[in-house]
Amino acid sequence: MVQDAAFAEDISQEVFVTVFKSVAGFSGKSSLSTWIYRITVNKCIDHLRSRKRQNNVSFFSSFRQREGAETWPDTQADFEHPGVVAERKEMAGILFRALDTLPENQKAVFVLSQIEELPQREIAEILNVSVKAMESLLQRAKANLRVKLAPVYERRKQDKHTSNNE
Repeated sequence: MVQDAAFAEDISQEVFVTVFKSVAGFSGKSSLSTWIYRITVNKCIDHLRSRKRQNNVSFFSSFRQREGAETWPDTQADFEHPGVVAERKEMAGILFRALDTLPENQKAVFVLSQIEELPQREIAEILNVSVKAMESLLQRAKANLRVKLAPVYERRKQDKHTSNNE
C-alpha cells in the first residue's frame, strides 16, 4: 500500500510478525482477513506518519494487479504500445500525487475501495468506522480528487482536441 517497494517489504514483515505474535489473541469478531487488513492499514498509517514527521512527501498506495485480473474490461492485449504504457504510468503518478494530499482516512478508504476493491462492510471494519462513515469518507475523497484532478484532465482534453485539429 506504499509506493516504495522496500518500505512495503518492511511493512509486510512487520505485519507477519505482528500476526504471528498476536494470533492467539484473535477474538474472531471479524474475519481473519479483515483482522490482518486492519493490522496492515495501521502499520501503513504508522509508517506514513513517521515519514511525514521526517518531511518525506511520498505516500500511500500502489496499484495491485490481482491475479487473473484483466487490464481492460473484456480483453487483455498481447502487446501494449510503449506510448500507452508511459501514459498510464504518468496518469497513475498524477493520481498518487493527488492521493498524497488527501487526509489519511480518506486516502485509506479510497485505496481499499477503488484499488483493493474490498467490500464496503469490510472496509468499515478495517478502519473501525460505520459503513455510513466509510461511505461519507469515500465520497469526500472522490470529491477532493475531482477538484485536484480536474485541471489535469481539462489540460489533457485540450491537448487531444488541439492534436485532432492539426
